Amino acid sequence: MNNLVDFSQPQRQSLPGILVMFANSLQKTIRALWPMLILWIVRFDSLNKIIFFGSIAAAVVLIGVISYLQYLFFTFHIDEENNEFVIQKGVFNKTRITIQLHKIQQVNINQSLIQRLVGVHKLEIDTAGSDKKEASISAISHELATILKERLINHSQQETIVDSEKVAIEESPSSFIKIGLLSLVKIGFTSNYIKSFALIFVFFTTIVENLQQLNKEVIDEDKVTNYIDEMPIITSFLVIAGFFIGLILIVNLVRTILKYFDFTIQKSKQAIILSYGLLSTKNTLLNPNKVQKIKITQNYFQKKLDVTTIGVHQASSDVEKVKEKDQIEVPGCNERERNAILILLLGQLPKKGTQYLPNWRKLAVNTFFFLLVPILITLFLNYSTEFVTWTVWLIYTSIFCVFAGIMLWFSFKNYKLFVSNDFIIKQNGAWDIDTTIIEPYKIQAIETQQFFWQKATNIGSVTLSTAGGTVSFTTANYSEIKELVNYWLYEVETWEKNWM
Repeated sequence: MNNLVDFSQPQRQSLPGILVMFANSLQKTIRALWPMLILWIVRFDSLNKIIFFGSIAAAVVLIGVISYLQYLFFTFHIDEENNEFVIQKGVFNKTRITIQLHKIQQVNINQSLIQRLVGVHKLEIDTAGSDKKEASISAISHELATILKERLINHSQQETIVDSEKVAIEESPSSFIKIGLLSLVKIGFTSNYIKSFALIFVFFTTIVENLQQLNKEVIDEDKVTNYIDEMPIITSFLVIAGFFIGLILIVNLVRTILKYFDFTIQKSKQAIILSYGLLSTKNTLLNPNKVQKIKITQNYFQKKLDVTTIGVHQASSDVEKVKEKDQIEVPGCNERERNAILILLLGQLPKKGTQYLPNWRKLAVNTFFFLLVPILITLFLNYSTEFVTWTVWLIYTSIFCVFAGIMLWFSFKNYKLFVSNDFIIKQNGAWDIDTTIIEPYKIQAIETQQFFWQKATNIGSVTLSTAGGTVSFTTANYSEIKELVNYWLYEVETWEKNWM
């Protein structure tokens, strides 16, 4: 590209973007109506074929027309006078999105499977004042996206004259870390058990509900029930547990490889570039100075396999609503790679410092709510309805007591707070051990709490708020908490670093 790239004039997306918009709109329609589509497919023989196919054809044509109009009315440009990036879009309801360049925190260049087939990319812009993508351009060439990304990140107000060779010079990041397939396999088999179980549970329950509406039995429940009843209780429990564990491991592995395949970290000027994805590729530019919170997650198996996951949290107005797919994670890095990433993000390897432990009452309270209360509820329900025999109830209750008791004990044992001059580190978790790291000068608010019944025992809690999330430490010595709060407030006031 040897011609002048003048972003001061409104520009449209690449022409193949029409196909991308069409595919996205069609995909959203199918996702919204898939239960109805399943019903139509099952009842296909009784449907009027002309009306059925005619409705589908009309819907496809309508989506195509809307996609073309979306492409036609979508423009973007840089307002040099006000130093703003402007997007105008909308077919019937016109929308104008204005973003001040100095507020841009992150620019991502991504590519879904459809975009890869068409040969375009998606550019997304994040600011610190929103819990979602502030703006996005769905179809843009990689070269133009690279130029626009550099222009937005560097806050330049000069026109950009770029040819392919200059882009290569400016975009010559040095290779830093590459996560191999073996590391992804290790992470895939040893993480996200609860998420995968929830995904499988929702999928099966949705399918069952839609099949029940048809009044058709795809699975003979009586045969399944009789087969399970013929086996001993322990055997049936192990069979069901083994089935779900195997399914969860497979789902974990597939999701991890699809999402993080060919994960590469590169250095570029004062930032780092993360690129990954098999079907949908993602390219994220991350500024280490704007990192608010780092969370390192590792369980027993991952420790033995020398793999861990690093989560990076940047500034957001409402971090609780940030979508999981938009969170930045580095999966499957070993100890050497983890230390190198921490030094790159924090400038040094964090030291734990002085250790603070919770009061034993934290274990007592958790035991009451998460062990005794569930047992009492099931005891009352079984006494009222007798949904299982007391022998079966006793067996399952015993299993629950052993499992919950172990988890509660390790959760209490791993709950710690470490404070040094440069870092605040919180450790918690029963199986997956999370180590959260923040720097004191990035604290925006500190809240202490002590209930009236805690005054006699001198225990309380503290919550540290940053622009990237909160860190809480509960049921600890309240006198020590007040001393720490005074120290942190002093550091916030006297520290000369600026993270914005």
